[in-house]
Amino acid sequence: MTTSWLVTGARGLLGQDVLAELAADPDATVTGLSRDGLDITDPAAVRAAVAGHRVVVNCAAWTDVDGAERSEAAATAVNGTGVRHLAHACADSGALLLHISTDYVFPGDARHPYPEDAPTAPVNAYGRSKLAGERAVVELLPRTGYVVRTAWLYGAHGRNFVATMLELAARHETLDVVADQHGQPTWSRALARQLAALGRAALTGQAPAGIYHGTAADRTTWCGLARETFRLSGLDPERIRPVGSDKFPRPAARPAFGVLGHDSWLRAGLAPLPPWDDQLTAALKEPAFADLAAAARASARHT
Repeated sequence: MTTSWLVTGARGLLGQDVLAELAADPDATVTGLSRDGLDITDPAAVRAAVAGHRVVVNCAAWTDVDGAERSEAAATAVNGTGVRHLAHACADSGALLLHISTDYVFPGDARHPYPEDAPTAPVNAYGRSKLAGERAVVELLPRTGYVVRTAWLYGAHGRNFVATMLELAARHETLDVVADQHGQPTWSRALARQLAALGRAALTGQAPAGIYHGTAADRTTWCGLARETFRLSGLDPERIRPVGSDKFPRPAARPAFGVLGHDSWLRAGLAPLPPWDDQLTAALKEPAFADLAAAARASARHT
């Protein structure tokens, strides 16, 4: 018997990879809805979209961190109220909900990885808006709701840090990159595979509802990520110069430490995501990244 999945935010960086992952599953039928096809702030539209689906993967989100600082109510309408509409619809229909959240729900002042049950205390409006969505899922779907926090996401679809570094490498001899923020760069394709595995485990009752951390193992800084991207792409990593966050003031504060623990996967009998550098090695073989790297190498030969 096939399982019917609904993916919201289907044109986004993660949503496209989730669709591709599920499309390869002969036991899954998949509906993908982008923002044009489903406004999750519209409860009636959400109810209609969720109806008939067994698993909902919510990749729809307000992701503009600095924009949320200027328009917190608008961000919360999507990341908080919109998620509550999805949770209500899933509760009414009996569907499972896999909801994507963020490390930004934490204050970033820890010295060790945040466990899934660590106290939350966002330092910016984006984090507060995402925490509102988490709370809706936990409250309304105590047995069928899954919150998957991720961080430092990059992939072949849409703008992201890894692609930006390679684009800038073709135009600049050196780049200043922040070295005092610590996190876990996570490849969207690897996370998509993990979400599909979690959904299947949830359907069989293997994976308990609750909070999971969908981030890569180990940790680095933005500077470390940029340097490894250059090295793996055949570029000189010394072109990346470490600087402090104060060199790039932003409207929204960024947590200095966004490293997450992964115990929930082990309790569910699922392996956590691989180390960040292994993920990056695999990701850079994708044509989208390989083409950017080739252009950067060509530019370096002509300077």
